Amino acid sequence: MKRLFPVLAPFVLAVVGCGGNGIESSTELDVDPVAIETHIQQLASDEMEGRAPGTAGEELATNYIAEHFRSIGLDTSFQDVPLVGTRGTPTELTLTKGAESRTMAYRDDFMAWTTRETASIALDPAEIIFAGYGTVAPEYDWNDFEGYDVDGKVLLLLVGDPPLEDGHMFGGEAMTYYGRWTYKYEEAARQGARGAFIVHETVPAGYPWDVVSGSWSGEQFDMVKADQGASETGVQGWITREAAGELAEWAGHSFEDLKQRALDPEFRPVPFGVLASLEIENTLRRVDSKNVVGVMEGETDEYVVFSSHWDHIGRDESLEGDQIYNGAVDNASGMAVMMEIARAFTEMATRPRRALVFLAVTAEEQGLLGSKYYAENPLFPLERTVANINIDGANVYRKTDEIVVVGYGYTSIENTLRGVASEQGRTVVPDPESEKGFYYRSDQFNFAKKGVPALYIDSTSLEDSNKYTADRYHKPADEFDPSWNLEGAVLDAETLIRVVLELANSVEWPEWMPGTEFKAIRDEMLRQ
Repeated sequence: MKRLFPVLAPFVLAVVGCGGNGIESSTELDVDPVAIETHIQQLASDEMEGRAPGTAGEELATNYIAEHFRSIGLDTSFQDVPLVGTRGTPTELTLTKGAESRTMAYRDDFMAWTTRETASIALDPAEIIFAGYGTVAPEYDWNDFEGYDVDGKVLLLLVGDPPLEDGHMFGGEAMTYYGRWTYKYEEAARQGARGAFIVHETVPAGYPWDVVSGSWSGEQFDMVKADQGASETGVQGWITREAAGELAEWAGHSFEDLKQRALDPEFRPVPFGVLASLEIENTLRRVDSKNVVGVMEGETDEYVVFSSHWDHIGRDESLEGDQIYNGAVDNASGMAVMMEIARAFTEMATRPRRALVFLAVTAEEQGLLGSKYYAENPLFPLERTVANINIDGANVYRKTDEIVVVGYGYTSIENTLRGVASEQGRTVVPDPESEKGFYYRSDQFNFAKKGVPALYIDSTSLEDSNKYTADRYHKPADEFDPSWNLEGAVLDAETLIRVVLELANSVEWPEWMPGTEFKAIRDEMLRQ
C-alpha cells in the first residue's frame, strides 16, 4: 500500500504535567499519520460502497471499526439503532392556477420525500402558501404564522434565519436552530401543513443544489416511530431558487420582494392562489443499523465521550460513471482520527481517571440519527457524562495556525483548548461561517440538546473548506487523494488528546457558558 509519508516518523506527543493531574512527565503518545491514512483508505474504498446504513458497506465498516477497537484493548460492543429506510419515487410537481397548469421536474427543479412510514403519499391538490422563514420564536416575539391557519396547505419557506441587522435576534450572523431545515419541517408539522418546500439558495444553505439532489435522491432513513411518522409533515422537500422565482412570478409576486417582506416581524403568510399536486410511491424496509462502542474503563463512573460518524450516502445507481459516494473526508477522515486517538490512549503508561467512550455512530447523513438514538438511549448515564468531543471531518490539506471552534463561546472546554493551542503556537478562533449552522449539522448537537457540554473543532483553512464544498462535498468526488498532507489532522489529534487528558483527569466538570441555550438543561440534570 502506498504511504503518504515515506520518511515522516509518527508524531510524538509528550504530556508534561497536564495541569497537575497526575500524568507523569515521561508519558509519550504517538499519533501515526500512516495509521490515519490507512483507516481513511479502508473506510473510503469502493469495497465499502459509500457506507450507507443497512447495506453490505455498513457491515464492512462497522466490523472494521469494531475489530480495531478490540485489537487495541477496548471493551467493544454494538448498539442497535432501529431505522426505517424509504426509497421514494415522486411524480412531477404539478402546479395549477385556475385553468392553467405547469410542471416542475424532479431533481432538476425540486426534491421531495416523506418521513411517514407509508407505501404512498400525495398532495391532491393543496394550496401553496409563502410562509417566510416558517419560524415561531417566542423569545424574539416572532411568529410567521400568527393569525393564519395553514392546516392542509403546502408551505414555501426561506432557508436559514432572517438576516436581520439586529445583532441579537436569531444569533446575529450565526445560524440558530430556527434556521435549520429540520426545524422548518418540524414547525410545519406543528402548524398542520400537508407539505413544506424550502427554497434552496447556495450561500445561506452552505452547499450547492447538486448536494441537495444527491443527498435526498437515494434511500432515506429515519428513526422507527410509534406513530410511524403520522405526526410529521407529509411531504417534505426543496425547490431551486430559479423555480421558486418563476412560481412566485406566476402567482403575481416578486420573489425578492417576498424575501424582503419576510424580514418584518409583522409578516404574515402570503397565499399564491396556486395548487400543488404530487404523488410519491415508496419502497420501505426496517433496518437495525449499528453504533460501534469502544470503552476504556477509568477509576470513576464518569465518562468523556468521543463521537464520529462512520456512515455516508452510499451508492446511486442512477448516475452515469462513478456511482459511489466514498465519503473520504466526510467522514472516513474523522473516523480515522478517532480510531488513532483511541489507540494512542490505550498505550498510555497511566490511563485517565475518567472512562473514555469512543462512539462511532450511524446515519449522521440522514439527520444525526445514530447520535440521536444514543442520546435518547445512552449506554452510560448522561448525568455522568462529563463532555462530548465530536470529530466530523479532518484537516487533510495542510497545517494551519488557527483552530476553529464550531459553537464558539459555548462551553468552558474552550479554556482548556486555548491553553493547549497556545503551547502549539496556535490560536482558537470563532467559526468564520457561523451563518451556515454547522453546530446543528453534526453529532455533538444531540449531546448538547441533552445538556452535555460538547466540543467540535476544525483547522481546515476557509479556502480549502470552500473548495471542498464546491467540488467534493456529498459527491462521488469525495475520494481518498494520495497528495493529501495529514500533518494538520495529526496536530488536531494531538490537540484533542491533550484536551481530553485535562478533562479526564480533572475533578472539575466543564460547563455551558452563561446565556447558552443548553445551560439550563445541564444545570437541571446535575441537580437531580
